[in-house]
Amino acid sequence: MTDTILRFEGVNKAFFGVPVLEEVTIDIERGSIVGLVGENGAGKSTLMNILGGVVPLDGGQMLLDGETYAPRDPRDADRAGIAFIHQELNLFTNLTIAENLFISDFPRRGPAPIMDRGRLRKRAKEALALVDLAVSPDVRVERLSPGERQLVEVAKALSVDARIIIFDEPTTSLTTRETERLFGIIDRLHQAGKTIIYISHILRDVMRIADAVAVLRDGQLVAAGPVSDFSINSMIAAMVGREIEQLYPDRTSQPGPEISLELRQLSKAGISHQIDLALHKGEVLGVFGLMGSGRSELARIIFGLDDFDEGEVLIDGQPVKKLSPTRNIRNGMAFVTENRREDGLMMEATVADNLSLAALPAHRRRFVNTVRSSAVASAVTDSVDALSIKVHDAFRSEVKGLSGGNQQKVVLGKWLMTKPSILIIDEPTRGVDVGAKFEIYETIDRIAAAGTAVLFISSELEELLGMCDRILVMGQGEVLGAFERAQFDEEAILRTAFREHVA
Repeated sequence: MTDTILRFEGVNKAFFGVPVLEEVTIDIERGSIVGLVGENGAGKSTLMNILGGVVPLDGGQMLLDGETYAPRDPRDADRAGIAFIHQELNLFTNLTIAENLFISDFPRRGPAPIMDRGRLRKRAKEALALVDLAVSPDVRVERLSPGERQLVEVAKALSVDARIIIFDEPTTSLTTRETERLFGIIDRLHQAGKTIIYISHILRDVMRIADAVAVLRDGQLVAAGPVSDFSINSMIAAMVGREIEQLYPDRTSQPGPEISLELRQLSKAGISHQIDLALHKGEVLGVFGLMGSGRSELARIIFGLDDFDEGEVLIDGQPVKKLSPTRNIRNGMAFVTENRREDGLMMEATVADNLSLAALPAHRRRFVNTVRSSAVASAVTDSVDALSIKVHDAFRSEVKGLSGGNQQKVVLGKWLMTKPSILIIDEPTRGVDVGAKFEIYETIDRIAAAGTAVLFISSELEELLGMCDRILVMGQGEVLGAFERAQFDEEAILRTAFREHVA
């Protein structure tokens, strides 16, 4: 006899008249780990937002321990013992770790509304110990790396005695070591009898840790059962409604001899040290490294967001003495940042406004400070079609209403509308489903074939091996090694990243 702790029964939800969930029925067994998978826009996060009290359902019901469960807000979910670790981190970057951890439950000194800082720090240290994060609780979140912020979010959820814990893409910002640490935490929670709902696009992780799998497609449950009934290929087929024969497109071109971007002995104290790099026209050059290796910091320097101390940057063979984003954009450079929510998008603006933002100067009328709106609208429509962005109305729908994968496509489309000759992309498929990943990979291959030089930064070595012509390995701000495509070897690259000698 099964022991069901949670049941979704005929759940329906629509936004602006567009169905997002239709008659979804799922049983979650007590103490199990359920892998919830599906493409971006399949309804996974919406279903969990309903469970977490973020949005109400339109039809159907939820049963918690056999009783009707209808949370009015996230506080009801907290009181019911449900913790939600969101994909888009809900942290206040201007506050300390401790303040973020207990922002809704500050310890007080007696009955007076005065915060007990001593108890706050003590409880925060205990929470951070749960995720083995050796950082002072007094550090402001804005100073943390994306991976450290993710661990703070995990600690925030674990600091309450939840019986159901939802992990929504928890490893997207984590290094391999941090991911293993998280899996150890999940295993301890599992052993303690907690029920876990694990949402991820990394299907090998789902196969590794889950007891059961539920697959959503276009808002409907299309497959469910014990994990032993599934393979990665069968999950993909259920997610996308068809077989996907390969995860990476065949490269359709080879790099040319011309160098689009060159770095010579580029250094910045505490960040990078004597970096040499040559990015060729039509090349996809991967940059791999562990967290703290300096990959993202190097991208920011190249794009002119941060200064460098020594060295030289050349674009199309010409030295650039002073880098700035404005000057780089004029020189044909584009930068898809690691953090789409904070750095890449205007969340309250429409999809069309976000897509056209960087390309507006190219559509300005001569001698008049206005833009050719018809040309902009046409370019936006073409971008939505080319990238298969799932949006009801690009000119009216706000980008915050899109799934994470479609938001990422908007960021990419924004820069592709500038027709860049150099494209820097930092973690472009983070939190993106397998179908959308393939579409992004095809886009990268297409623009490289057209001559764009692509600097591809990723913590997923597998995708660099599948997409790149060369891979540079960074560590502590230095280039530790370089691998031509004919030399690609996953173990050798990882050994280089860990500063081990390659046999």
